[in-house]
Amino acid sequence: MAHARAPSKQLLRSLQALAIDSNVASTRAFSTARSQREEVQVQRSEGTSFYSQPNPETVFVPRLERKLTKAGTPPVGSRRRRVALTETGNVPFDQLPFQCFQEARKILITDREEKMKKIETERARIARVKATDASEFRGGETFKQKKLKSMQLELEHLKILADINDPNVKRRFEDGKGMPNPPQSKAHLTTAGDMNKPIYRYLADQKWREYRRKVVMQRITQMNVVPDVLPHMDPVVDVKLAFDARSVQPGDFVDSAISAQSCRLNIQSFDRGEKLLTVAVVDSDVPNFATDSFDSRCHFLASNIPITPTTSSVNLGKLSLDSQVMLPWFPPYAQKGSPYHRLSVIVLQQRDNIPIDLGVAMKKVQRDGFTMRSFITRHMLTPIGATLFRTKWDENMAGVMAKAGVEGANVELKRVKVEPLPYQRRNPSTFR
Repeated sequence: MAHARAPSKQLLRSLQALAIDSNVASTRAFSTARSQREEVQVQRSEGTSFYSQPNPETVFVPRLERKLTKAGTPPVGSRRRRVALTETGNVPFDQLPFQCFQEARKILITDREEKMKKIETERARIARVKATDASEFRGGETFKQKKLKSMQLELEHLKILADINDPNVKRRFEDGKGMPNPPQSKAHLTTAGDMNKPIYRYLADQKWREYRRKVVMQRITQMNVVPDVLPHMDPVVDVKLAFDARSVQPGDFVDSAISAQSCRLNIQSFDRGEKLLTVAVVDSDVPNFATDSFDSRCHFLASNIPITPTTSSVNLGKLSLDSQVMLPWFPPYAQKGSPYHRLSVIVLQQRDNIPIDLGVAMKKVQRDGFTMRSFITRHMLTPIGATLFRTKWDENMAGVMAKAGVEGANVELKRVKVEPLPYQRRNPSTFR
């Protein structure tokens, strides 16, 4: 039997050329335009505005991202998503041509339908409990309200589970459309939309706990706000502080000319419904020369401040003097030679959202010698958020003190050197 002959080189080349032509014809027969990757490459090669004017929605070079951030238009979403946009063009997100992605979406859609059925069932149960008379429960009205509250929490949890795996929800949150404070500028304190939805409140809460909450806890612990001002603190709201156009990070030094005017707060709540809050600004580093120690002074105190997840901005200078403000804003100051002063901004939640009677509360409130622990106990308040800033003697402090009517701007404090006891003194003769 004759052996099979090997194919010639000319035959192999012709077959390879035929295969390449057939692949090109099958992949590019439906379109005569260039692919998105080719267009990006051509744009870069021609030296157009890719580097001079980068697009925030498609930029992925770190240097260009920093350039956009400094210009006030930060990149949109994550870098992974922006790279994907340059690859896929204008294809809708739900129609991305990835088989694994589409199969995963089918599973997620089926899972969401199951969660929606559970939500409808839970809503029907809540409606039945509301329609039931309180006398039919063993604990009466108290047990009924407790049961309704537990069922509402379960309903909110089901709503979160229904949307937590939705790629569109995560994409919108990455783009800043569902975040409470999109990163547009450092002094941006307004609230964006979608915070009325449980899923965006949950995602914003998780993002806050990843970093910002840890920073606040580190600051108030390291600078001894706990236990100097409060015995303990478990923040559940995000508190941001700003003076005019300047955003103040926890623990920053603020010039006395800036802090002479009242500040603005953004108190972002991640729970459903309205809260009535009390805000106090306390200086815990007031020198007491008689006792050789430090006292506290309240620079601002106001109660009955309503906030919701969608209305979180609080301007301390625009609160009602008749129904909210107990102690108006007093400029923080520090005498020359004294250590820096810690100005703690404490956010307290009022029990059961019951308003505080200012006429009764103001009888026992005084600016000097203010004690936060006594105030919390007297009105049954719960600390839910905090931040702080610091002040020290600067070139504008004397003018601020004179304008506020505070004496002592011409006095410089100096530490008294404590002489060591005889047995603690060093004797140079013994070192020889």
